[in-house]
Amino acid sequence: MLSFSLLVLAWVIAFLWLWRTSVALYHLPRLPNLLTAAEVRSDVPLVRPSVSVIVPACNEEQSIEQTLRSLLAQRNVNLEIIAVNDRSKDATGTIMERVAAHTGIRVIHIRELPTGWMGKTHAMAVAARQATAPWLLFTDGDVIFEETCLHRALVWAENQADHLVLFPTLVLRSFGERMVLSAIQLLSFLTWRPWKIADKKSRESVGIGAFNLVRRDVYDAIGGFDALPMEVLEDLRFGFLIKQHGFRQRFVFGRNLIRVHWASGVMGIVKNLTKNIFAVFRFNPFLLLAVCMALAGFCFVPLLAVAGPGSAPLSSLLVLVCAVAMYRYLGQQITSVRSAYVVLYPIAAVFILYALVRSMLITLIRGGVVWRGTFYPLRELRSQAGPLR
Repeated sequence: MLSFSLLVLAWVIAFLWLWRTSVALYHLPRLPNLLTAAEVRSDVPLVRPSVSVIVPACNEEQSIEQTLRSLLAQRNVNLEIIAVNDRSKDATGTIMERVAAHTGIRVIHIRELPTGWMGKTHAMAVAARQATAPWLLFTDGDVIFEETCLHRALVWAENQADHLVLFPTLVLRSFGERMVLSAIQLLSFLTWRPWKIADKKSRESVGIGAFNLVRRDVYDAIGGFDALPMEVLEDLRFGFLIKQHGFRQRFVFGRNLIRVHWASGVMGIVKNLTKNIFAVFRFNPFLLLAVCMALAGFCFVPLLAVAGPGSAPLSSLLVLVCAVAMYRYLGQQITSVRSAYVVLYPIAAVFILYALVRSMLITLIRGGVVWRGTFYPLRELRSQAGPLR
């Protein structure tokens, strides 16, 4: 009976892999790409669009100067750059002031965090109140912009979007980063349907902290970040509200138009996920554990099936073919990670599961989330955690 159950489960999971892989590989190449879109390929710009770029940063002395200078280097765009030093204890504020001295960057220094706010949402809300351009771009203090990025995004969005999210290219500096982050992106594109974002009838929505470009009137219509004072996943919730209000939301690719080194090493990835991954499940431990069980089956049953009964090894081969196909496509188009890393996928899955459980346990034990030196009580986070889908 146990052997038969393993055989059935192995084939169910294999067909899930085949289904999700086929759907992803059909739709992903059809998503807009700012590097090839006809609207932005001309070398002679017809317009000089205006945008207020809001850059919140807390203890980002290692990256903030490069971020600001990459923004200053943008071509064919009228820029208003507002850099927000959010209670940094390092040289972030000093660096902002130095870069701003002869460039027109406006620097806001936040000394204290008001009660009932997350630091980043407060910083962005404060800056947005002072922004003057018809478009707002919310980004992070460690994102590097290619010099044509904003022109491409604004020209494309002008007639096609109210909210545009550009998928960032991850800078992967170590073996561990390539192993784990390529696996995370694989799972993301197998379980998430970004091609449905443009469909107003779909529940799919998107928000990415590295690049949320939104019309000013749309930002005001949804209440902006003033409506999300204690939201850990402010980017996702922001995108959800825009979609729920019926505005045009679009998701686009553009390799290397924005680059970010998200975390240093495997444990750096785990640390970053500790802050926000439990919030994805709206701080519901039962939901997170259920997803962990499903993920474990999805990742590890095909390994058990290699030595399983009857045709079970064939199901494992099918899963391997699907995984290689996804690694190959994502490596060529998005991650630059060789498809040979597929053999490390089970190890990466262990780290992902560990990060999920760790995020839940630490948050529950602490009774809240600690981020950038500030403690946010779980009770308040739960009370303001609205739906993401």
